Amino acid sequence: MKLQRSVICLSLTLVLTACGSGDDGKDGNNGANGSNGLNSLVKVTELAAGNVACPYGGQQIDTGLDSNGNGTLETDEITATQQLCKNSGDTLKMELMARHVSGVYGLSAAEIVDYDSVAAKVLVVNARSGKVDILEASGLANTTAVSGDAALALNNMPLLNELDVAADIGLERLGGVNSLALHGDLLAVAIERADINGNKTQDKGFIAFYRRGDSGYSYLSAVEVGALPDNVVFSPDGNWVLVADEGEPATDYSVDPEGSVAIIKITGGVPASSATLVSFTDFNVGGSRAAEVSQEIKINGPGASVAQDLEPEYITVSADSKTAWVSLQENNALARIDIASATVEKLIALGAKDYGLAENAIDASDKDDGVNIRSYAGVYGLYQPDTVSSYQWHGANFVVMANEGDARDYAAFSEEARAADLVLDPNNPEVAAAADKTLLGRLKVTTSMGDEDGDGDYDKLYSFGGRSFSIRDADGRMVFDSASDFERITAAVLGNDFNNNNDENKGDSRSDDKGPEPEALAVGQVGDKMYAFVGLERTGGIMIYDITNPFDVSFVDYVVNRDFSTDFSVDTDTGEYQGNIQLAGDLGPEGMKFVPADKSPFGTPMLVIGNEVSGTTVVYRLR
Repeated sequence: MKLQRSVICLSLTLVLTACGSGDDGKDGNNGANGSNGLNSLVKVTELAAGNVACPYGGQQIDTGLDSNGNGTLETDEITATQQLCKNSGDTLKMELMARHVSGVYGLSAAEIVDYDSVAAKVLVVNARSGKVDILEASGLANTTAVSGDAALALNNMPLLNELDVAADIGLERLGGVNSLALHGDLLAVAIERADINGNKTQDKGFIAFYRRGDSGYSYLSAVEVGALPDNVVFSPDGNWVLVADEGEPATDYSVDPEGSVAIIKITGGVPASSATLVSFTDFNVGGSRAAEVSQEIKINGPGASVAQDLEPEYITVSADSKTAWVSLQENNALARIDIASATVEKLIALGAKDYGLAENAIDASDKDDGVNIRSYAGVYGLYQPDTVSSYQWHGANFVVMANEGDARDYAAFSEEARAADLVLDPNNPEVAAAADKTLLGRLKVTTSMGDEDGDGDYDKLYSFGGRSFSIRDADGRMVFDSASDFERITAAVLGNDFNNNNDENKGDSRSDDKGPEPEALAVGQVGDKMYAFVGLERTGGIMIYDITNPFDVSFVDYVVNRDFSTDFSVDTDTGEYQGNIQLAGDLGPEGMKFVPADKSPFGTPMLVIGNEVSGTTVVYRLR
């Protein structure tokens, strides 16, 4: 916004009168006209979040004199500059109220979460134990908000008991729990199963149902679904349970199950005994809907059919419980499903983000010793959303997505490469940058895309993830993308600690991969505004945006409970760690649950977050 203001100059004329009552003298000659005074001008410039002077945004006010008289304040006319910066939490306040420390680090002891407002319990997927942890939350209303060192050490939400889902179902070869969801008194839990050949997740999984009663959660039944059920959700009306069956291949690609979406009918609070599987086989080559598969949808598994290659990751359901949108992360696509008929309405290609545009600039190297956010022509990011959510504006549906990114990287097949390892077309504008490890050379890209003319070299480079969150309409058209906000804001707030990994404090260590890596996501209403909460899996912390109007989105705050000065490292394969990881704070936000005011013990909404690397579960009050 540019505002020009002129200062009105007043001239004062001195009138001389003679003493006494003599005659008035004759008028003297008119003097020469004086020169006009210079106008004073003011220019107000809006500062976006991520500005060096104002990390959370604000305004810059420049003042000066209009020397050349053109009515515009030029740079060389500025005599004074002032920044009016917004402060963190100027509007929505996010206060840490409760925290559970599992004491297990690096092994995903806290992932997907939910909150039972009737029982006053927080439910947490503990991938380390393969069970569901039940945390006591009955005292939340009496807690006091904490910050600083107290927030890093908080541990006031104890483990009450756990649900051993595999034991309750009682079948062999059951593995870990992946997801859970609660509606009313009905709890649904997704659990994976190994096949008879020992492949850990390649057999059909199950949804276990529990009923909450006076004595806790009682096992009801289990419904078989597709391979590797990775996400389970209830429709808003509670009449359906939907499951994203990811169907990942075995690491040697000896078996690659088809991806699918399972739909389980709930009647009178009782789940059906079987699920309807929504398949993608009609989209296979030669299938009745093969022509609907866009070339922009990434299908690249060795020998895989379309149905095998599509890997449902996460599901969101419309407010009227009629439509579901399913993220197909590795494929950079969405599937839109009609729930009642259990059919795929359409596959939506999500396209690529142009890193050649200034607003989409990235830091592409972990070897440049600091912040180096710049644009790269001919380089793109595949959005590849993980978590998706949805909401309505003026009665229309909008899908919100956290653009994490994910590559196929298996023993038998990997699409990952460094930009420096590929042969670029001589006309590619970044040939020199791709050979420089401090610029583009370290960036991880896919080998499956970019050879536009089929001559064996790469005309374009495609990296994984959009380093952003997006809002799209019901048909997948882009409405908003946060562009380079996440890297600019974290760089302004954290300095060289930006793009940090979550297994040690070493800044800039993820710039070559997927940057801050937005993964967790929740959407909810606080007061009369709708907000998106986006968790940065690697850097840590939560980005908050006002998305009330999807066409007028604004950054609100960045809240992070992590000490970047703590010396620690953790092996995320073994859980072994060195240093003071207990003092590092919350690492790796994986799952979020927004709890509305009428279900919250605070009388205002709250946000529950599971952090997989620190193994901590936290509760924030929103007001």
